[in-house]
Amino acid sequence: MTKIVGCGFLKVAFLALLTVISECDAITITGKLRLPESEPTLNSTRITLDDTRSTYSQIDGSFVFYNVGTGIHLLDIHSLEYHFSHVKIQVLDEGDIKCIEYAYPGAPKRPIEHPLILTAHAKYDYFEARKGFSIFSIFKNPMMLMMLVSGGLMLMMPKMMEGMDDEQKEQMRKQMELQQDPSKMMSMLWNDMAGGGGDDDVPAPKVNNKGISAGGTKGSKRRAKRD
Repeated sequence: MTKIVGCGFLKVAFLALLTVISECDAITITGKLRLPESEPTLNSTRITLDDTRSTYSQIDGSFVFYNVGTGIHLLDIHSLEYHFSHVKIQVLDEGDIKCIEYAYPGAPKRPIEHPLILTAHAKYDYFEARKGFSIFSIFKNPMMLMMLVSGGLMLMMPKMMEGMDDEQKEQMRKQMELQQDPSKMMSMLWNDMAGGGGDDDVPAPKVNNKGISAGGTKGSKRRAKRD
């Protein structure tokens, strides 16, 4: 029984000694959060160290992490209103603290002093301001642009017709009729492709009852006289 008690006492003493040694090697990290002069007071903000330890800032923005061991640590400020830099902290065996600040991952790094003084870079804007009504926004609509162009052409058409001669007016009238009747347009295109375009006004040769044209009979009579 005495031996068991003695072994238990030695274990407790050994654990207490390890705790004292670790506390002697541990470092306290302190800092303070600041806002631009035009901004109001910062609310209590959550701050994490290596995503395993967390604390909250005080009314004046100060915060503390106790018993930080040697090594490299990452400090983040989780604010819902303002954007703060990330801080990488290196605690050396001699008790020295080296800190590096960067605004966002991949941004240029710069050394800063300890205790930390971190100023907000910008304020988060979650909502986009609604744009007011503008008369010029109407002209950005494609349908409105088509209507304006069509109306302008209708207004300019009479003036354009005044400067045309009768032949040009007749040609434009035929084109408008073709556009209104798709069958006529297709027939005209077919005639153009067949090589007969533009000969609609030339009368076709007359054919007699025997199926021979007048021109053909005259030609045959001339050949008979020559023979």
